[in-house]
Amino acid sequence: MPTDWNGQAALCLDAVGTPSFAETLAEGLRSVLPYEFTVIFGYMGKERPLALFDDFTPARRKLHVDDYLEGPYLIDPFFLASIGDNLQGIWRLKDIAPDRFYQGEYYRSYYAQTGLAEEVGFLIDVDAELQIVLSLMRTEKKFSKTEMRILSEIQPIVEALCRRNWSSMDRAGRSKTSDILNRKVADAFNTIGDGALTDREGQIVELTLRGHSSEAIGRLLSISPGTVRIHRRNVYSKLRINSQGELFSLFLDTIGAG
Repeated sequence: MPTDWNGQAALCLDAVGTPSFAETLAEGLRSVLPYEFTVIFGYMGKERPLALFDDFTPARRKLHVDDYLEGPYLIDPFFLASIGDNLQGIWRLKDIAPDRFYQGEYYRSYYAQTGLAEEVGFLIDVDAELQIVLSLMRTEKKFSKTEMRILSEIQPIVEALCRRNWSSMDRAGRSKTSDILNRKVADAFNTIGDGALTDREGQIVELTLRGHSSEAIGRLLSISPGTVRIHRRNVYSKLRINSQGELFSLFLDTIGAG
């Protein structure tokens, strides 16, 4: 375990339950290895995520936090891991992303704008309702195997500190001002095209935007890749579009409408 970590962990423990906890934790992590940005989101099922902490510049905060919370989080691999696979531990984004994620429109139209070389996330179950993802981001180089090993060594303490800090977080009324948005976002895949799509076509839209290939979608839905392609052509015809880029734009428009 890194020699500097013990002292930093003690400072984090002292900060539990105070407004400075997340910033102290980020400073502690940077004492172990260098990285540019930290962001912590809280996920409670399919509800709109909680932005718990970040150390972005204002311009980056708009992209990574404000824009993200308007809908793109629905196809973020870390969000999907928290509500679906219930993964825990430390994960590189690329290791949990769908097979066509880096060729998908979410990556091209949104994630690529971040300019990140790599994002690594601690996926931590705080309790039965809340999972947090603590992301470490770099813009120039990926985390090495040695650095991932170091993060694995401190992972149990990071998780324990985060559970202690956020387990007592008051969640009552947290979504009072966003209930309508929560419902709108949750239904976005099915409401694209004002009800013109069938349930199956809505599933195809969702999985396509997440970054799955026709083959992967076929496996998930127990249909052939050829059938997936037929459904996708029908979707494009009904929506009068010709590309995944236009589909992604419609998805964002659907969330922002009303």
